[in-house]
Amino acid sequence: MEHMEIAMKPRLRPGKVRDAIVGYLRERSHHAAVRDIQAGVRSRLGTDVSTSSVRSYLRLNTPDLFSRVASGRYELRASAPRSGTPRDAQQGSESVPAIAHGRAKLFRGDCFAWMSVQQERSIHGVVTDPPYGLVEYSENEQKKLRAGHGGVWRIPPSFDGHTRAPLPRFTTLGSDELADLRRFFHRFGTLLMPILVPGAHVLIASNPLLSYLVAHEMVDAGFERRGEVIRLVMTMRGGDRPKNAHIEFTDVSVMPRSMWEPWLLFRKPIEGRVQDNLRRWKTGGLRRVSGERPFGDVIRSAPTHKNERMIAPHPSLKPQAFLRQVVRAILPLGEGVVLDPFAGSGSTLAACEAVGYPSVGVEKDTVYVEVARGAIPRLAALRQDAESSLYTHD
Repeated sequence: MEHMEIAMKPRLRPGKVRDAIVGYLRERSHHAAVRDIQAGVRSRLGTDVSTSSVRSYLRLNTPDLFSRVASGRYELRASAPRSGTPRDAQQGSESVPAIAHGRAKLFRGDCFAWMSVQQERSIHGVVTDPPYGLVEYSENEQKKLRAGHGGVWRIPPSFDGHTRAPLPRFTTLGSDELADLRRFFHRFGTLLMPILVPGAHVLIASNPLLSYLVAHEMVDAGFERRGEVIRLVMTMRGGDRPKNAHIEFTDVSVMPRSMWEPWLLFRKPIEGRVQDNLRRWKTGGLRRVSGERPFGDVIRSAPTHKNERMIAPHPSLKPQAFLRQVVRAILPLGEGVVLDPFAGSGSTLAACEAVGYPSVGVEKDTVYVEVARGAIPRLAALRQDAESSLYTHD
C-alpha cells in the first residue's frame, strides 16, 4: 500500500525534499523536531512528504548538511550550501577535485550531493562497492574502528595465525536498518540515472544476504537488471558453529562458509538497438576479453593481497587483479568515463588508470581521501605476475 500511495503523489525531482529541508532549517534560529521539519517541507512543496522520507534525508546527509543535536531533533550545519545559490556555487569544494592523477579525479564530498549537480549524460559506466553498514561508515564509528576498539564493527579473532579483517554486521541488521538501506539504494539509483548516458552499465558489489534489496531498488529506479558477476573468493565470513554452544554442536554451522561474492549488473535503458546505442553513446554492451573470448560472469579471485592493503588500508578493499577485469569490461569500446561514487581509498580509480580509462570518484571520508592520494598512483603502477591472469574466467 505504501508503494501505491507514493506512486499517486506528484513526482519530485531528486534533491527537492533535501533543498526544502535546508530552506526550512535556514529560516530557524535553532534546531527543530522531525515532525516540524516535515510540516515545513510540506508547506514549501505544496504536497505531502512522508516522515520516513524526511528522516532518510536527515540521516543520510548528516555528515555534510545536518547535525543531530538530540533524539529526533536536527539543525543545519553552518557549512551547508544556501538554497537558491547557483549550481556551481552549491558544489563548493566538490567542483574541484581533491586529487587528480593521470586520468583519475577524486572529489571529496557526499556522492548524493555531488550527483545531484552533475551534467546529465556525462558518465559512461559505474563500478562501485557501496557501504552496506550505513552506521558502520558514519564518522563516529570510523573513528572507533581506527582506534581498534568499541563501536559496531566486528573484529574477528585471529584464524590459523592470520589477523582477520573487521566486518560489517550484515547478519544482524534490524528492520529499521534494512528500511534505511532500501531508501539509500533507491535514492542512489534515482540520482545516478540522469547523469548516465543511455546504455551505461552499473556494477555494484554486494553480498548474498542483501543483494535482493539492492536489485529491487535499482530496478524500481528505472534500471534494467543484466545479471551478476560472481567473484569466486574464499572469505572468513560464515561457517562458524553456534555462539556459546560450539562444543555442544560441533557438527553444525550457523551459515554457509562464504566462497563467493555477487556483483550486481544493471544497465540504463538503451536508445534503439544496441548497435545504434554503441554508435551514438559508445555504450550498451560489455567489452570482450578478446576477439575469441567474451567477458564471463564468473571470475576466480583471491583475497586482497597484504601488499595492496598496506598501500590502501580500507576494510572492504578489493584486489586490483579483479577490479581491472571488471573495469575494463564496463566500457564496451574502451571509450568514456567510469564513476565510483563510493571511492574509499581509490582502488577502482587505480584500476581504471591501469587499463587506460578516465575515471571520477567521490569519497566523503577525509581520511580515506588522503589515503587515496598516495594509493591511486601506487596501486595503478602494480604489475601482475602474468598479464593473462587478469582475464581468467570460468
